[in-house]
Amino acid sequence: MERRATIKDVAEAAGVGVATVSRVLSGGSASPQTRERVLAVAAQLDYRPSALGRNLRQRRTGGMGLLVPDLTDTFYGQLAEGVLACARSAGEPVVLGSTGGDPEQESELIGMLLEQSVDRLIAVPSGDADTWVPAIRAGMTVVFADRLPAKAAQEDTGAVAVNDLMLLDGLPPAPVAGHHARPLDVPAVVADDRGGIRTAVRYLRGLGHRRIAFLGGPGQDLRVAAFREAVGAPVDEELVVFGTGSRDSAYAAASGLFQSRPDLSAVVAGGNVLGEAAVLAARELDLRVPRDVSLVMYDDVPWAELCSPPLTVIAQPGRDMGYRAAELVLRAGGRKPRSVVLPTELIIRGSCGPRR
Repeated sequence: MERRATIKDVAEAAGVGVATVSRVLSGGSASPQTRERVLAVAAQLDYRPSALGRNLRQRRTGGMGLLVPDLTDTFYGQLAEGVLACARSAGEPVVLGSTGGDPEQESELIGMLLEQSVDRLIAVPSGDADTWVPAIRAGMTVVFADRLPAKAAQEDTGAVAVNDLMLLDGLPPAPVAGHHARPLDVPAVVADDRGGIRTAVRYLRGLGHRRIAFLGGPGQDLRVAAFREAVGAPVDEELVVFGTGSRDSAYAAASGLFQSRPDLSAVVAGGNVLGEAAVLAARELDLRVPRDVSLVMYDDVPWAELCSPPLTVIAQPGRDMGYRAAELVLRAGGRKPRSVVLPTELIIRGSCGPRR
């Protein structure tokens, strides 16, 4: 392979010092004759400045960070693929980290990225807004994907989540007691959770289901709020249950739901890990899908079609979400980008049937 020309080669061929070449190529001061000579030699030698060296001098990595809760989750793998595809086309490296859904671990990773001078970050947040304030104040460009930071525990999370849904729909929010304006002005790329959940509940209602449960997990405030809104008041709180994020916890939540409420006829699972848990728990308890219980899962993943019967899903464009988030974070320096809401689609398969 031919050796790439270096800045030293350009300096020697142009008869000037390395500092002069650096100054000319970075747009600094130089006489017209010197500038013309350096640029001509650089073009002749096909010299391309080292992005790594340039960024180290500017004390930034030249890449972007990507934080997700779980690298084994199929949806986050799709999102990461989208980020990597966009970054690859822009010639940007990506530093990938897994938070495990733990706000403390997330905070540590943010600090590590700041120490490494990574100044652009895409994140599926696990912590609340306070976790992200230091990064924003340090000048890091942040774009959230899939969801927004969790709210503080003392706030009316249901009402605030509905307001977030209304804002994403372009509607004015209603006042919430004790709620203050979000301290973060950060763009996000999210799916239309409200529309997706609403369509799924309407579909189940059309099949005659009235006792519909929601199986949720961390970071799904918007989906829970959308479910409550879709089923309408009064909401049977025993039919809204949560896992803590792990597969074992999701299975325990699904199994407990089926055993405590044998009268339920349909379940909406808030993510693919929760959907997997619901399928396994139903099988262990000899519940037939859809004869005994109908099931809708948020996320379309490859195994959903391989189930018996194949699962009805609310599909969201994970890869596109990652790509669009990377596009937004790469626009740093211009006018602040607006948040993006991507459409969802209810894909009807065999896991839902009429209420018997």
